[in-house]
Amino acid sequence: MLIRVDPARPEPLADQIAACVRRAIADGEAHAGERLPGARDLAASLDVSIHTVLAGYQRLRDEGLIELRRGRGATIRAGAPAGRAAVVDLAGQLVAAARKMGLDENELIELVRAAATR
Repeated sequence: MLIRVDPARPEPLADQIAACVRRAIADGEAHAGERLPGARDLAASLDVSIHTVLAGYQRLRDEGLIELRRGRGATIRAGAPAGRAAVVDLAGQLVAAARKMGLDENELIELVRAAATR
C-alpha cells in the first residue's frame, strides 16, 4: 500500500494519510488483518511527525476501519466495510468542496438531506 502526502494541499497531513488508507481498503488493495506501516517508519518516510501519523491512524480507528494495539501496531480490521471507507472518503471530499464554496455546516447538511430524499 502506497501512502503519500502533499504538504501543499490545504487538508491536514493526518487526513491525507487516513484518506490513502481508506482508498486502499475501498479499492481492495488492503485486506483484513493486513498491517499498516509502523508509525515511526511511516513518519520517517513521509518526513512528517509521528504524531501526524498517529492522528491519521486514530481517525481510521474511530471510523472502525483499523485496530490499534500498543506494541502490535495498526491492522486493517476484520469486517472493515470497503463501501464505508469509500463513503467516508467521499464525505471528506464533499466537506472540502463545500468549504471552498463558503457553505457552512448547516447549509451542507441541508443539501445532503435534500439529496437523500430524492
